[in-house]
Amino acid sequence: MVLDLFGFSYSALVSAGGIIGYVKAGSVISLVAGLVFGLLAAVGAYLTSQNPRNVWLSLGTSGTLAVVMGLRFLNSWKFMPAGLMTVVSGLMLAKIITGMIKRPHRS
Repeated sequence: MVLDLFGFSYSALVSAGGIIGYVKAGSVISLVAGLVFGLLAAVGAYLTSQNPRNVWLSLGTSGTLAVVMGLRFLNSWKFMPAGLMTVVSGLMLAKIITGMIKRPHRS
C-alpha cells in the first residue's frame, strides 16, 4: 500500500484554509466548507491509497473546488484564497488525470 501523500497534503491545505477563513474573517461557511471538502479529500486520498484505481472521490472533490474557487477568483481577482485554491486544485486534478492516463488498462 502506497500512501497518497499529495492527496493527504491537499486535504490538510483545504481544511487549514477553512479554519483560517473562520479565524480571520469569522466566516462559518468557510469553516464548514473547508472541513467538509478537506474530509472528502482525505477520504479520497485514503481510498486511492487502498486502490490506486479508485480516484473518483478525489477527482470529484478537487474538480469541484477548482471550478468553485476559479469562479470566485474570476469575480474578485484576489489571489488569496480563491486564486491559490484554484491553482492547487488544478494541480491536484492534473496529478490525478495524469495518473489515470499513465496507468495500464486491464482487459
